[in-house]
Amino acid sequence: MRSQPRVISKSQPVRILIANAKGGCGKTTIATNIASRYASSNLNTCLLDFDPQGSCMQWLRVRQSDQPEIHGVAAYQKTPGQVTRTWQLRSLPINTNRIIIDTPSGINGPLLNDLIREADLILVPVTPSPIDIRATTQFIKDVLLSPAFRSKPKHIGAVANRVKRNTLVYAKLKLFLNSLKIPFIATLRDTQFYIRASEYGVGIHDLKNRQKSDEREWSPLMQWLEDHIPDQSG
Repeated sequence: MRSQPRVISKSQPVRILIANAKGGCGKTTIATNIASRYASSNLNTCLLDFDPQGSCMQWLRVRQSDQPEIHGVAAYQKTPGQVTRTWQLRSLPINTNRIIIDTPSGINGPLLNDLIREADLILVPVTPSPIDIRATTQFIKDVLLSPAFRSKPKHIGAVANRVKRNTLVYAKLKLFLNSLKIPFIATLRDTQFYIRASEYGVGIHDLKNRQKSDEREWSPLMQWLEDHIPDQSG
C-alpha cells in the first residue's frame, strides 16, 4: 500500500533536493517520478529544474492535460533582476505543498551550498559502477562539509538507481551504500518502463502496464520522505 502523504501548511512547502555531482545517475527520473506521485495524491507540486539540459521541463511539456497539474520552473534560466540563484524557491504559488528540485551534474560550490540551505530533505541517487561509487563518496563529503549543512543538518539518504539485481556490481554497491554515514533508502531497478513513462510526461506508477514490483520498490523511498518531513506545526 502507498503511504499517505501528509498535507503541510500552505505557507510551508516541503523542499526535496535530488543531487549528485556525477552525471547519468538518474536524478531527473527520480525527480519526475516523485513529483508525479505527489501530484497524483492531490498535493500541489512544483518541479524546479536547475539542470541546463532542461530534462524536467521537457518532461512537463509532453505531460497531458488530463494528468494532475505540476507547476514547472526552468530555474537554470537567468532572469533580469534576479538576486540569487535560489529566488525561485520563494516565488512559487502560495498553495504549494511539495517542491522537487532537480540539479545539474557537476554541482558544487555556491550553488550546491545555496540549495542545501534551502532544502528540507536530500536524496542522492547512485548507479552501480566503480566510477559512480567513487564520485558519490566525494559528493557526500562535499554535502556534509558544506557550510549550509554544517550550520543546519538535513536528513539525507541514498538511492540505488538503475540496478540489475543479483549481479556482482550491485552487491558491491549495496556494501558501499551500507557503509555510508547516511541511510540507504531504496533500490530502483533498471527497466524500460521509466523511459516509456518519460515519453508521456508521467511517472512509472501512472502506466497501466506497470509492474507491482516497481510499486514495492518506491514504497520505502516515499515512506522515508514522509517520515522525515520537518515538524512545522509551531
